[in-house]
Amino acid sequence: MTRRILIVDDDPAIRDSLAEALRADRFTVAVAASGAEALALAQQSPPEVMLTDVRMDGMDGLALLRAVRERLPSVAVVLMTAFDDMPTVVQAMRDGAVEFLTKPLDLHDVRAVLKRVFEDRRVRRRASSETAGPALALDNLVGRTPEMIAIYKLIGQSANTRATVLIRGESGTGKELVARAIHANGAESHEPFVAVNCASLPPTLLESELFGHVRGAFTGAVSARRGRFAQAGCGTLFLDEIGDTSLEFQSKLLRVLQDREFQPVGAERAERTEARVIAATHQDLEQMVVERRFREDLYYRLRVVEIVIPPLRDRKGDIPLLTEHMVRRASHAMNAALPVVSSEALEKLMSHTWPGNVRELEHCVMRAVVLASGNVVRPEHLSLSSPDVTESGPVATLDTIERSHIARALASTGGHKARAAELLGISRPRLNRLIAKYGLS
Repeated sequence: MTRRILIVDDDPAIRDSLAEALRADRFTVAVAASGAEALALAQQSPPEVMLTDVRMDGMDGLALLRAVRERLPSVAVVLMTAFDDMPTVVQAMRDGAVEFLTKPLDLHDVRAVLKRVFEDRRVRRRASSETAGPALALDNLVGRTPEMIAIYKLIGQSANTRATVLIRGESGTGKELVARAIHANGAESHEPFVAVNCASLPPTLLESELFGHVRGAFTGAVSARRGRFAQAGCGTLFLDEIGDTSLEFQSKLLRVLQDREFQPVGAERAERTEARVIAATHQDLEQMVVERRFREDLYYRLRVVEIVIPPLRDRKGDIPLLTEHMVRRASHAMNAALPVVSSEALEKLMSHTWPGNVRELEHCVMRAVVLASGNVVRPEHLSLSSPDVTESGPVATLDTIERSHIARALASTGGHKARAAELLGISRPRLNRLIAKYGLS
């Protein structure tokens, strides 16, 4: 390996200091002050790795990345930027960047990334990635902490594959949002995204729900029904709470994943499926495998790509961004004036432990926007569960909050379910389930 590196940055101080440090590490280093200059140099003498800034005049880092992947697919590209926003990270990984570094650069991080890149290149050459696809549809994923940036990278890397993905995290962390982001940024984004909550259906109905049934298959089957696998087509089938399914169902799902075929209940012939499966759970699947409550072979079949979403208490740096996003969305949905969140209220939000994660924060912010009436969100507008409650306490408290918000949304829309669902940021079927759950009329 030549260990040739090309550094691209329009800031001469960053460019020269990084070049000096890497030359001291015995890399062969060339530098360029613009994307156009870098592309010309790379075509004359291709480097092994290109380290490029994102925000540059003329050809920016993303445009340079795409040009390099198209013309010089053997060059590994690492992006550097102080603008560590989620769309940039996901777009970079979708377009073929091998890594993403945020400024100010930490030389230890740079060295670690280069070590990984050169080790990878010893065993394989990265293939040229596809050019940019449809516009990003990730507005509901918010966060700039390192934990979230890592998730954005995984979304970008897995979006254009058909690999099965297992999303893990506590309740309320946003597992379905991540699944939808993977689907929305993939090549099959025009195909359906079909979500099924496995925990909400008894085993006898779950099989019919997913695989469908023929007329007369069981009592009450007065007509044939297409299952969710058929409805998903070549799109995505999202199986939420997969850890709550029975062993019998798990064996049937395993056969579908292995053979790409399913059999509707009561049918004599199997049907093909091209749906991509994304599963999610808050359960400890490893322990369930040990206790023989979850099939080990299905566990590995689902866990081709694993994305672990951290609880909100472990990424509190995202709370200000999340709060701002949720305040704007709630205000827009209610056609209300945009309130300002006071520093005291934000401090209270930052100090909370958030047992209900992002979902609890969303309910809290929605209530605060209603009470603030378009002025200033103050600490007294925030309804937070006590940090000293028992293990069962947060669940009951969150149920109470959720019921209150749903009732308030229905009241504010005059009982119009479609508008209430939009206000709450949930689907109409989910709203119907929650209305039934809480006995709301």
